[in-house]
Amino acid sequence: MSGITNTRAYGIGAISRETGVNIETIRYYEKIALMPDPGRTSGGNRQYSYDHLKRLSFIRHSRDLGFSIEEIRALLSMVDQKDVSCGDVHRITMEHLGTVRAKIAHLQVLESALQDMASECAKGDVPDCPIIESLFEMGVVEPKA
Repeated sequence: MSGITNTRAYGIGAISRETGVNIETIRYYEKIALMPDPGRTSGGNRQYSYDHLKRLSFIRHSRDLGFSIEEIRALLSMVDQKDVSCGDVHRITMEHLGTVRAKIAHLQVLESALQDMASECAKGDVPDCPIIESLFEMGVVEPKA
C-alpha cells in the first residue's frame, strides 16, 4: 500500500458507496477476516479508515478479475506481512490465468454445443423439438443388451 495517508473516517454506507461493495458483503469480508475489524463510534457504528477503503478496493478489483477469496487472502497476507515477492504474486496470477483460460475453453465447448443444437431447430410447430430431444439424450448411456 502506498504511503498516502488520509485521516477521513467512513461509515459503512460511505465505504460501500466509495468502493461499490454491498454492505452485507463488507460485513461478510469482516466475518471471514479478509477485512480487519473497523473501529467503532461511541454509538457502536463501524468506523472505517482510508486503509480499510484501499483494502476493500483491492478486494473488489481482485474479485472483479475472478480471483477466489483464498487467492485474495494469500495476496493480502503477503502485503500484511510486508513479504511481497513479485514472483509469488506472478505465480498466483498465472495460476488464476490458467483457471480463466480453462473456463473460457469450457465455455467455447458449450457455445459450440448450443449452436449445434440451435441449428437443428426449424423453429416451427414441430411436436418433437430437436433441442429438447438433444437435452434429453445428452449424457444418456444406452443400456447394454
